[in-house]
Amino acid sequence: MSLLSLIAVFLIEQFQPLNYRRVIETPLQAWADFIESRFNAGEYRHGVIGWCFAILLPTLLVAALQIALWQFNLLAALLFNILVLYLTMGFRQFSHHYTQIQLALRVGDLERAREVLASWRGMSTQNLDAREIARLTMETALLASHRHVFGVLFCYVVLGPCGAVLYRLSSVVTDRWQGIDVAQHNDFAAFSRQVFGMIEWLPARATAVAFAIVGDFEDAMHCWRTQAEAWGNRNLGIVLAAGAGALGVQLGMPFAEGVEVVDRAELGLGDPADVDVMQRAVGLVWRATLLWMLLLFLLGLASLAG
Repeated sequence: MSLLSLIAVFLIEQFQPLNYRRVIETPLQAWADFIESRFNAGEYRHGVIGWCFAILLPTLLVAALQIALWQFNLLAALLFNILVLYLTMGFRQFSHHYTQIQLALRVGDLERAREVLASWRGMSTQNLDAREIARLTMETALLASHRHVFGVLFCYVVLGPCGAVLYRLSSVVTDRWQGIDVAQHNDFAAFSRQVFGMIEWLPARATAVAFAIVGDFEDAMHCWRTQAEAWGNRNLGIVLAAGAGALGVQLGMPFAEGVEVVDRAELGLGDPADVDVMQRAVGLVWRATLLWMLLLFLLGLASLAG
């Protein structure tokens, strides 16, 4: 059922792509803000209670509905799986940004590339040159493929629809509360951040392994071992380091955001990022997706044989 649901979602997305920001991200951010406004008194325990209401409760409700549908009707359960995957994952949630930037760089339209990248990342891009734009675009795409495809898919395979909901809710709510935490200098978001770090632990490594298998395995594993630790978020550092190594491209490194220079670790090996190298990232993500589909197919055969 997992493979059938995945194929169905990919086909639906080609004909009716989801407006992720309007349909999913904005409502979930509003939900996170509502829970935060009711429970944020600045202490760690308030964050635990808020997390239970914001993330655990909806996940348990989806799990209960999932179990009920399985017992009621298999077709209804399949349609529910497809709906949940459609709402929680998808290439179109980031691929159009990547394509627009790639085309703009190809024709030398730096202003257009900066504009799209700024909208995508929510940052100032006015001082970036073509290579910096390409580098940041590839990084953002690798992370987006993990957060919007492989991370959700991993949790879905392990836990079913409630796993996909758990991952998506945790990702959005944690990111939303992190900004509030920094502004208010309290511990409200600490528990959410810790739990999402644990939820992300296996999916991040599964994504990194997939990148290594379908790319340059030796360089991917070398970058994972030697470079991921230097990244601020270790889970995301593993995804980026393995992806950069698999692609044979240099990512990370400092860049200018407005008038400030953002200091970052160097990731990857080989060629500097540019518009020609950007196509490699597209191939890497699609090969990793095909690898996941092959694994799901083999799991399905094993289940039937069992």
